[in-house]
Amino acid sequence: MAGWYCYRDVLPFTAMVTMECTNVGLNTLFKAATLSGMSYHVFVVYAYALAAIVLLPAPFISQRSRVLPPLNFSILSKIVLLGVIGSSSQIMGYTGINFSSPTLASAISNLVPAFTFILAIIFRMEKIVLRSTSTSAKILGTLLSISGAFVVTLYKGPVIYIAHPSSVSLQQPLNSLNSRWVIGGLLLTGEYILVPLWYIVQAQIMKEYPNELTVIFFYNLTVSIIAAVVGLITEKDPNAWRLGPNIALVSVVCSGLFGSFMNNTVHTWALHLKGPVYVAMFKPLSIAIAVAMGVMFLGDTLHLGSLVGATIISIGFYTVMWGKRKEKGEDDRVESRESTSTNQKVPLLQSYKTGKDIEQM
Repeated sequence: MAGWYCYRDVLPFTAMVTMECTNVGLNTLFKAATLSGMSYHVFVVYAYALAAIVLLPAPFISQRSRVLPPLNFSILSKIVLLGVIGSSSQIMGYTGINFSSPTLASAISNLVPAFTFILAIIFRMEKIVLRSTSTSAKILGTLLSISGAFVVTLYKGPVIYIAHPSSVSLQQPLNSLNSRWVIGGLLLTGEYILVPLWYIVQAQIMKEYPNELTVIFFYNLTVSIIAAVVGLITEKDPNAWRLGPNIALVSVVCSGLFGSFMNNTVHTWALHLKGPVYVAMFKPLSIAIAVAMGVMFLGDTLHLGSLVGATIISIGFYTVMWGKRKEKGEDDRVESRESTSTNQKVPLLQSYKTGKDIEQM
C-alpha cells in the first residue's frame, strides 16, 4: 500500500514541482542564449534533435520488454499531428519569450486550465450543469484567467523593482518596449491555446499506445524535422546554425536533455497517470520562480502590471481547480447514493446464498 501511495501521489507531486522549476530555469537560460544572438528557430531544431537521439533506443527496448499494439498508420499520424501542434507551440513560445521575458511566459502559462476548459466544452469532454456551483466556479475562473492575461500583456504599469538602475538609459524607447511586450504576450497566449490541444491529442494516443518513451521519441523526431524545415526557410545566414562553446550550446544541451526529453516524458507519464487537470495544477508555482530568476540572472525590471495580472490569473486558476474538485465531489456523492440504493436490495439475496452455503457445508 505504501509503495502504491508513493507511486500514485508522492512521486507525481515531486516530479511536477521539479519540472516546473526546471522549465523556468530552461526559459531563463534560453532568454540568455537569445540575448547573446542565438536564433530561436535553430534552438528548437537542435534541442529536439538531441532529445530524439537520446531516446533512439526506446522503441526497440519497449517492443521487447512490453506487449504493445503495433505502431500502425493511425497512431503514427496522430503522433505527427502532435508534432505539428508541439512545434507550432514551441516556436510561438520561444519567439514570445524572445520578445518579452520568462516571467510573462510563466504568468500566461496559467491560462492553460481556462483554455482546457473551453476546448473541453467544444469537444464535449466537459459537462455543463446549469445552476451548478462547480460549473459557475469554472466559468468564473476562466473569465478571471483571460482578464489577467489581458492585464499582464497590455499593461506594464509603473516599475516596482529595477535590477540594474544604471542600465535603464541604455534600454530601448518605452513605446518600442511596450510593442514588443504586447507581441510577446500575444505569441505566448497562442502557445498556451495549443498546449491544451496537445494534451487532448496526447491523451488519445496514450489510450491506443501506452508507452511514454516511444511516443515522445517519435514526437521529438517530428518536431525537429518540422522545425528544421521552418528554420531553413527563415534563417538565411549559415552562421546562425553554428554552435560554439558558449551559453547557446549550454542552453541547447540543457533544453534537449531536461526539456524536450525529461520534461515531455514526465508530463506524458503524469498525464497518463493523473490526467490533464492535475498536470495544470502546478502552473502558478512557476510565476514566483520566474520573477526571482529573471531579476537575478537576466536583469529584468519588475512592473506592477506583471504582478497584478499574474495575481488575477492565479486566482482564476485556483477558482477553476476548486470548481473541478467540487464537481468531483458531486460525482462521488451521486455514485455513493447509487451504490447505497443498490446495496439495500442485496442483503436478502446475500443472506439467502449464505444460508444455503452453510447448509451445504
